[in-house]
Amino acid sequence: MCYWTYNPPRFLQNGVAMTLYTALWSGRNWEQTTKYPEPLYQEHVFIGGQSVPIFGWVAIPENPRGTIVGTYGITGEFDNQWFLKLLGRKAYAQGFAVALFDWRGHGRTAQLSPTLTSDGLYEGEDFIRIAAAAKAMGCPGKFWFTGYSLGGQLALWAVSLRSGGEEIGRWGENFSLSPEVLGLEDEDIGGAAVICPSLDSKRSLTYLVKQPFGRYMEQAIARNLKKLAWQIYADHPHSIDPEAIARVNSIWSFDEELVIQRLGFPSVKAYYDASSALQLLPNLQKPTLIIYAEDDPLFDPAIIPDLQLACAANPMIDLLLTRSGGHVGYISSKACQRQAQDPDPWWAWNRILEWLSGNVG
Repeated sequence: MCYWTYNPPRFLQNGVAMTLYTALWSGRNWEQTTKYPEPLYQEHVFIGGQSVPIFGWVAIPENPRGTIVGTYGITGEFDNQWFLKLLGRKAYAQGFAVALFDWRGHGRTAQLSPTLTSDGLYEGEDFIRIAAAAKAMGCPGKFWFTGYSLGGQLALWAVSLRSGGEEIGRWGENFSLSPEVLGLEDEDIGGAAVICPSLDSKRSLTYLVKQPFGRYMEQAIARNLKKLAWQIYADHPHSIDPEAIARVNSIWSFDEELVIQRLGFPSVKAYYDASSALQLLPNLQKPTLIIYAEDDPLFDPAIIPDLQLACAANPMIDLLLTRSGGHVGYISSKACQRQAQDPDPWWAWNRILEWLSGNVG
């Protein structure tokens, strides 16, 4: 498939500018950029791995051509994740069933369960179990997993797993996704399509805190993570130590104080090494699209050569690497929209839906 070159508006050609504009401004007027209405979602509580309840939305159009299962990034919930809602509108309008969810430790899922995040180690299984439940509700295969930023890492973990009763390796243990239990066949899983996925948390966090903008973003994310932890404490006061929450002052310390002990890791470094999505890429056996910007200010640029090598060695991966785009921004210029024949400025979602259409026929 031929992809048009991405070009942002002139004032957003810098990755930091694109990232800030998308984060601080685009959420205010995104509904004015699309002609598609909100699908009539049905609320549903899925049961993920470890029997964790996962809150989600499901919408099924007439004669659906496949199903997109998606979630968002490191913080947030449905109420403020407009970028995910935008995908729901666009995908539904193009004939895809949609299953979106609040992932572990977020939104209404956090109200249902105090289970914290695992950066993909368990969320990959959640994706597959959500796909199985959505199939039982009438959503058809193939199922396509999607997400952006850390949500992209979760989706890559999902597509790295195999259904069909095979044993699936996780860090030091195995688990089985039996078709008798899930009602899924391997051919039901289409693949994944992700935007600016987190690939190596250890390297990127080390890089992030060495620059002024990075420190600002890291602290903003850390405050939101701490807010999520306090919300979990309010709903499940006996499940989390308030003194540990109070000690959180960074992304690293959030994982150190609240996450790694529950998962059985001796250190944050070991946890990040185990959950890194970069290691998954050589072994992916389903079609996967990765959209990644060279000027993403949240991730270490030294990751890019490793990403290119991993994708070049695996014919199942299509890497769409662009010079600009920022972190989960990809707002396109008017000229770029005309060239790509896009209906709106949301270049990355348009490329994903174009890629999916090419894969589903």
